[in-house]
Amino acid sequence: MHFSSAVLSPSLSASSDFADKLGQRAGRCMMVRITGTSLDQDTAEFLRQHQIGGVCLFRNNMRDAQQLRSLIADLRAVLGAEALIAVDQEGGAVTRTTWLPVAPSAMSLGASHDPALCYEVGAAVARGIKALGFNWNFAPVVDVNSNPHNPIIAERSFGMQAEQVSTLATAWMQGSLAQGVACCLKHFPGHGDTQYDSHRALPTVDKPRAELEQVEFLPFRQCAKAAPAIMTAHILYSALDADLPATLSPKILRGVLREEMGFAGVIVTDDMAMQAIANQYGAGNAAVLALQAGADLVLALGSRTEQLETWQAICDALVSGAITQTDNDASLRRLQQLAQAYPSQQSAEYDNQADSALMASAWQRGISAYGELRLPAPGASLRLVMRADAASDGVSDVGVTVEQMRQLLAAHFPLEIVTFDDAAQFDWATLPNDGRYTILASTTRARYTRHTNDISDASDTSDTSQRRTSWAPDLHLVLWGPYLAFDINAPALISYGFATPALDAVLACLLGKLTPSAPLQIKPQ
Repeated sequence: MHFSSAVLSPSLSASSDFADKLGQRAGRCMMVRITGTSLDQDTAEFLRQHQIGGVCLFRNNMRDAQQLRSLIADLRAVLGAEALIAVDQEGGAVTRTTWLPVAPSAMSLGASHDPALCYEVGAAVARGIKALGFNWNFAPVVDVNSNPHNPIIAERSFGMQAEQVSTLATAWMQGSLAQGVACCLKHFPGHGDTQYDSHRALPTVDKPRAELEQVEFLPFRQCAKAAPAIMTAHILYSALDADLPATLSPKILRGVLREEMGFAGVIVTDDMAMQAIANQYGAGNAAVLALQAGADLVLALGSRTEQLETWQAICDALVSGAITQTDNDASLRRLQQLAQAYPSQQSAEYDNQADSALMASAWQRGISAYGELRLPAPGASLRLVMRADAASDGVSDVGVTVEQMRQLLAAHFPLEIVTFDDAAQFDWATLPNDGRYTILASTTRARYTRHTNDISDASDTSDTSQRRTSWAPDLHLVLWGPYLAFDINAPALISYGFATPALDAVLACLLGKLTPSAPLQIKPQ
């Protein structure tokens, strides 16, 4: 890749090796998102011309195993032998494939508190995605679930205790690494105690340094010893850096993570198109700031225009010396080592039967009960109340649908379904009190709030008993955000996720074939 002399600073000759490879140096520090389920000529040329280092794929890039294997093979042919092909395959709600066995969410695994099970689940996840050609999984989440009003972590965390998160996340990670798939701890220094989603705004954590050490830092300190990569958080930690969010902070990335914790692996940013960063700093400028702060790889998952802006800004920073050759060399070396240690190589055809059985058993072990359950009698008439749409939180894929719940229950119980568009506007008093066994299925993360005194006020956390509703179902099925169990005055079954094996486990409980025995992973708030 050559640049005209007008682009280069006077201190760099266009014939120098460094200047000659500026485009490659910039591109290798970027991972992008693409559109479509196949690699079109325009995208292939963009990746090749700008020598992009990696691609992260999402559900919109996936149709079935054959198609995805073909797409990844084409990407590898364009990107080269050291291609990094990544996916967010955490388990639970953050699962990009629809045909591989779905792992339990981290909190479901936390309910088992079994490191051996976490190891096996991490290994099974890796086997499935490796067969498709992925060599990097942006998991596990090692955020400590310390804020019940966190809109984006909750069941993605292994638990409320830092030691538990450390132990179980380490086991999960080791299972993945043993299968030849790189992991990525996220989100450093910790996303568990925020009330805002960094996809939409810049959260701030005002904890003192001592408290961060005891909670947020602990899992990273313990897990980082074996981790090949760590992802940054777009969060302002006032005790660490009062001015810059972690992704852009040399004090946090170089000071805390590299120097204090001794982390020697790859530092990758969270998506730089997220509003916490993009709105305030801009794509290109933010990318340069992140690399200056100590990141090795920028997740440029925005539009093609933003990706080009990012690439050009990195080139300009390399030319001007704003990003030094020494730092860039170190980043490229770490990225090369990661790709060589975990190459993208599609394995033999994947047999998922054993892993499907493992995941089903793991989901069953994670079902928790809240309150004293009174299950429906065999063949009892049921009334199911649930939200009409299967909402996404922007990170996770869509939740359980009305049709899925119909299919789950109608084969075993006479069923009536009542749906609502907005819990805050629904007139709960219109639900008849006719003796029919009523189930409320909560299928989102969003907490219930006060409306017409018919459902609890989750915004008032002073006294749980004062937030009880005048209407209550016989049973509350909490199929996503676990804290919703505390918003309704009813016994609850909590699955920490809505994958098919999770719903099967819930049905087994309803039929009396499975007794929920996992300890509750959350506290009333």
